[in-house]
Amino acid sequence: MLNIDLKGKKAFIAGIGDDQGYGWAIAKALAEAGAEIIIGTWTPLLKIFTTSWAQGKFDESRQLSNGKKMEYLKVYALDAAFDKPEDVPQEIKENKRYVDAAGYTISEVAAQVAKDFGKIDILVHALANGPEVKKPLLETSRNGYLAALSSSSYSFVSLVAHFGPHISADGSAISLSYIASERVIPGYGGGMSSAKAALESDTRTLAWEAGRKWGIRINVISAGPLRSRAARAIGFIDSMIEYSKANAPLAKDLTAEEVGQSAAFLCSPLAAAISGVTLYVDNGLHAMGIAVDSPALHSEPQSQCCGAQA
Repeated sequence: MLNIDLKGKKAFIAGIGDDQGYGWAIAKALAEAGAEIIIGTWTPLLKIFTTSWAQGKFDESRQLSNGKKMEYLKVYALDAAFDKPEDVPQEIKENKRYVDAAGYTISEVAAQVAKDFGKIDILVHALANGPEVKKPLLETSRNGYLAALSSSSYSFVSLVAHFGPHISADGSAISLSYIASERVIPGYGGGMSSAKAALESDTRTLAWEAGRKWGIRINVISAGPLRSRAARAIGFIDSMIEYSKANAPLAKDLTAEEVGQSAAFLCSPLAAAISGVTLYVDNGLHAMGIAVDSPALHSEPQSQCCGAQA
């Protein structure tokens, strides 16, 4: 039997703000495999996250199969929209949610993690933000579009660039994408579809560059819809989940645990020769060319529907 064994490995997961979403599920799967967890959470959420953890609000979600609870070595404030301290605008520095924080740019966090723990083995990018995500692309402003790319795709490039020297030679980095990178998803706007396309393209280039430079593997998971806090902000996540169940080859709910387990595999020695890959974890929805629940299909006799032959 093949087991995923990550004992002795350290994983930095950027983008955990609560116990929902794929970032948390990946952290938990890595912890199940024995990895030690280091967390980067969005600076304005840091106090909320650490307080909720201390008060036991995540205790049920932290439960591991061995009866223990998932722990973290340290949690860092992280705003992946900024690479260096000089990139932070004055109005952000003076914002009440930032004024007491320090060292939250990507370069600073990477340097502090290296100082605190030396080499890490796994880097996880679970970050995405599009301030105009509810706007059609034709109505998206330049600033909104660039903000989506900055937070959702360039942030991965920057994380790899700054953490790369501090990742062990057999280490790996993964990020999270969505089928909107290559298919039209009406309502998923604001430049987010472009950001996901860039993320997948950058994964291939980073696999080459980071592989040759540091010997690390770079992959991305294209995950199906999940009713996380971030996804609910888009406004139609429930409809997307129902659409997926109606049209995917596997007619079932996708769980965060399934994505977490796939991520653990990609980060493990079992995937030692896998790099530059977009792995679909979406019940097979990406393979479909038509919506089988479309009224248009059911307006024809069954023998003519979906290309069937008598």
